[in-house]
Amino acid sequence: MHVVVAGGGLAGLVAARHLAGAGAEVELLERRDRVGGRVRTRTVDGFTLDRGFQVLFTAYPAARRELDYDALDLRAFAPGATIAWPDHRSTLADPLGDPSAALPTLLNRDVRTADKLRLFALQRELLGRDVEGILDGDAEDRPEATIREYLASRGFSTAFVERFAEPFYGGITLDRSLGTSRSVFEYTFRMLSAGETVVPADGMAAIPAQLRDRATEAGASVETGVAVTDVDPEGGLTVETEDGDRSPDAAVVATDPATAADLCGVRTPTDARGCTTLHCSLPAHQSLDTGSRIVLNAADDRPNTVAPMSAAAPEYAPEGRQLLSATFLGSPDASADALTETVREALEAWFPENHFGGLERVGTDRIEFAQFAQPPGFRAELPGVEAPAGPVVVAGDYTEWSSIQGAMESGRNAAQALLSETDARAGRTPVSRTDL
Repeated sequence: MHVVVAGGGLAGLVAARHLAGAGAEVELLERRDRVGGRVRTRTVDGFTLDRGFQVLFTAYPAARRELDYDALDLRAFAPGATIAWPDHRSTLADPLGDPSAALPTLLNRDVRTADKLRLFALQRELLGRDVEGILDGDAEDRPEATIREYLASRGFSTAFVERFAEPFYGGITLDRSLGTSRSVFEYTFRMLSAGETVVPADGMAAIPAQLRDRATEAGASVETGVAVTDVDPEGGLTVETEDGDRSPDAAVVATDPATAADLCGVRTPTDARGCTTLHCSLPAHQSLDTGSRIVLNAADDRPNTVAPMSAAAPEYAPEGRQLLSATFLGSPDASADALTETVREALEAWFPENHFGGLERVGTDRIEFAQFAQPPGFRAELPGVEAPAGPVVVAGDYTEWSSIQGAMESGRNAAQALLSETDARAGRTPVSRTDL
C-alpha cells in the first residue's frame, strides 16, 4: 500500500511511522522547510526560544508510547506554581510530589486550607480514574460543564478560582474566563499529578525531530518544502503537489485545521485561542527566588504567566544570562516594546527587592491559532479520522483535543483506520490499536 501523508506535524509524523512500520510505502510531504508544525524552536544570540510557551506533560500516554524520553534529555519545571501579587508571592504545590514545598504551601495565605484539601482530594480521585474515560466522561452522573462551573460544584471558593485557577488554567487553555470543558481540566490535572512538566534540553523542536527519525527508521520518506495543494478521491485517488501529482492508494491529511478543511472537505474547528509570548533575558545572578516554578499573575493577565525557562533548562540561556517567557492571552494590540515594559513593571511589582533595568527582550511570538476553543461538549463537534470521502483520513489534534497528546493520538488513530480498511478489503483480521 502506497500512502501519502500531507503534513509533517506531530500527527503526520506519528501516522507515517506506524504506517511504515506496518509495511506500507509511506511518503510524507511537508510544505515548510522543517517538520514539527506548531512545535518549533529557534536560536537567537545563544538563547533557545520555543514558539510560544510550550511544554510536555510526561504522563501523556501517547507521548510515553511514541517518544524516547531519555534521548530527549528532558528538563523539568518544579511542580505547582508561584502566585504573584504586587509586593507579595506565595507557593502552591503538592507536598507529596515536592516535599520542599510542603511548608510554603501550608503557610500560603492566598489559598484557604479548605481549598488546599479539596485540591489534594481531587488529585487523588483523578489519579484513580481511567485516563480515556476522563475525556469521554459525558455520563449522566458526570454532566459536561465549564471549568468555572465544575470548580464551583466541587466547593472551591471564588478566591481560589481567581487567584490560582484563572491564571494557571488560563495558561493551559488560553482561556482565563475558564469557559473550557471540565473534561480538559480533569485530564490535564491528572497528567500534572501523574508526571512532570518538561522541555527537552535542545528545545521543543527536539520532539518532532525524534519523531521524524523514528518515521524514517521505520521506512517512511520525509520531504520538506513540498506543499500538497489538493486531494481528489474521485476516479482513483490523486494527491496534487507543487512538484507533480501522486497517485497513492491512500492519503493522510495531517495539516492545520483550515488546510485540512480545504483539502478534503471536512468541518474543522475555526474558533481560535491565541497568545503572545515575549522571551526576555536577565543577568544570571539576578535570582527571582521562585526556583523553576511558573509564576502566575493573580491580579490580571498582563502578563498571565511568566515561566523561568533557564531555571528549568539551563541550556536555554547562554552563560551569564537567564531566560524568562512571559505570555499574554489573545493578541494584544500593543507593540513588543510596550509589552516588554509591561513585563518589566509586573516583575518589579512582584519582586520589589530586585531591579529589572537589565531586562532585555530576545524574541516575540504572536500566535493567532495556538489552540482551538474547547467549550463543554466540544468533542461531539470534532471530525473523526475517517470523515473524508474515499481512501483518505485526517490526523490532527482537532480530531481529539487541543494538545500534544491529541496530536500524537490522532496520528496513530489515522494509521489504524487505514490499515484496518486495507485488512478488511483483503479479508484479514483488522489491526487493533494494541498492535501499533
